[in-house]
Amino acid sequence: MRWHVSAPLSKDVTLTAPTSRATFWNTTMKVKSSIKSLKTRHAACQVVRRKGRVYVINKVDPRFKAKQG
Repeated sequence: MRWHVSAPLSKDVTLTAPTSRATFWNTTMKVKSSIKSLKTRHAACQVVRRKGRVYVINKVDPRFKAKQG
């Protein structure tokens, strides 16, 4: 996790954590009960199974990420 410095180059520097990983990476993952329609949203979408969960990943455009659950 990266930390944000509120006042650089000052004596009293406070470190604050980002609000969440989703806002830090600027892409959120959709959570759907059925991802059948989400795999056809983009030509580069791939359906993968990791650790018992089904994910839709897209390395070209990460905003098409999805998880079944």
